[in-house]
Amino acid sequence: MTTVHEWTGLEAHALRLALRMSVRAFAQHLGVAPRTVAKWDHLGTATRPRPDTQAILDTALARGDSATHLRFETVLLELGQDVDHGLRVTRVGPRAWDYETWTDDLDRAVVALSRQSFSYAADLLNRWLTRYDPHALDDKGLYLFARSTTLLGDLQRDQGAVAGPLSARRSYLNARSIYSQLDIPRRLAQLDLSLAVVAEMSGLLDEAAKEYEALAVDDRLSPRDRTRARLWVGTALSKNDKNDYAARLMTTAIREFESLGEPEDWSVAHQKLALAHRGAGNLSEALRLIDLARATAVTDAPMQRVRLETAYGHILLSDRATVDDGLVILDRAAREAAQHGLAHQLRSIEGIQRTIQGEIRFPLPRRPGSN
Repeated sequence: MTTVHEWTGLEAHALRLALRMSVRAFAQHLGVAPRTVAKWDHLGTATRPRPDTQAILDTALARGDSATHLRFETVLLELGQDVDHGLRVTRVGPRAWDYETWTDDLDRAVVALSRQSFSYAADLLNRWLTRYDPHALDDKGLYLFARSTTLLGDLQRDQGAVAGPLSARRSYLNARSIYSQLDIPRRLAQLDLSLAVVAEMSGLLDEAAKEYEALAVDDRLSPRDRTRARLWVGTALSKNDKNDYAARLMTTAIREFESLGEPEDWSVAHQKLALAHRGAGNLSEALRLIDLARATAVTDAPMQRVRLETAYGHILLSDRATVDDGLVILDRAAREAAQHGLAHQLRSIEGIQRTIQGEIRFPLPRRPGSN
């Protein structure tokens, strides 16, 4: 929206044209004499309305819709008054075309995040998050601001920043506050799901599982999101060594993903189910499932490659006959995670490597004459 610090005949004339009113209709709209409006049109910046009329013009401009404000800015530019740099007129909040550009940038940020192009995604998001104060935005601007903050949280989560002031959790909570103000239940539930993921990544497995269970039957979420919540209940339980029950939940989620026609989620679910079987000691089934997940992977994004290779290496490490192969695969996954800034995945890989190195006891060289 545009605000006028001091009205002259020029700005009053521009407002009349933006409202598409005749001299008489504009005078009646403001409650002033037609000759006053004619004087504004004729004298331009050489005349200034009285203080009470300045307030009336403020109100008339504030009541205008976005199209009126756009026309007002355009007319001022045509008349030689620069809206951004003039002393009497400034623009507050985004223009109409800013909203369109902002939406386009959010779509590009989603694509960048799917490819783990974190630097590019951060540039696209921060150009808007640092440009506007959310308190000065209308509902449409607030919605875009909340979406940007949510995607920033996704970026921070993928980079492993899950706790602290500059973390995914803080960004998700900030976005949730805006969606609560806008009263958008579906977005609130999606953020609750994201916050549960952050809790799981932080090691709060029981808290995450409980939240996933509640969201798995939450009507605010889409069928796909509810099924993902059910799958993630199994993930949290599997990490807590409750593998048998986790496997049953994951198998149910796989059937639902198949009926929903979600091949990417279907493949990811097989990867998680493979790890649950590894935890339960069913290595042959774990290998079968991870081979299926690798063969049906929908995307070739670095994140998915690292997750698949980590799961595959972890399963191979569970059999002493394939430990060497597992170590090679994990080392390859660690290098790719480091290359793309996937800090959380890198920490997970290093944790697995430390565990296996502690479990393996390499034989000592035999001394001459020893049994």
